[in-house]
Amino acid sequence: MELGLSTTLTDTDLATAKQKVTDALAEQGFGVLTEIDVQATMKKKLDEDMETFTILGACNPHIAHRALGVRPQIGMLLPCNVVIRADTADDTGRTLIVEAMNPDLMGSVTGEQALTPIAAEAGELLRRAIATIAAP
Repeated sequence: MELGLSTTLTDTDLATAKQKVTDALAEQGFGVLTEIDVQATMKKKLDEDMETFTILGACNPHIAHRALGVRPQIGMLLPCNVVIRADTADDTGRTLIVEAMNPDLMGSVTGEQALTPIAAEAGELLRRAIATIAAP
């Protein structure tokens, strides 16, 4: 089982990438609840410089509600994190990687069979979003 779903955006900046990701997620019923600027946090808290790294906390309320109904502890894995980070192999800083956790892991981590179809649906929606992000 793959850990995450990902795509690469070339010749783009963070603001454009965030908008593209947010729009693609919205098309699949996800809203962005939180945004963590890891790069700024590391600078502020540790005075450490690092590459672009932002975490978007995305949630599809219908799927989250169903999953929580099966097993409330699944809330520890919600919302679905989507990461936008610099590809450190690109010196220009204009290549960004977009990654989302594979929801199928929810079922395997908990062993709860009733989560399997819910995770599969979430995975399909995230795969569609990632495909949209990757489209020219």
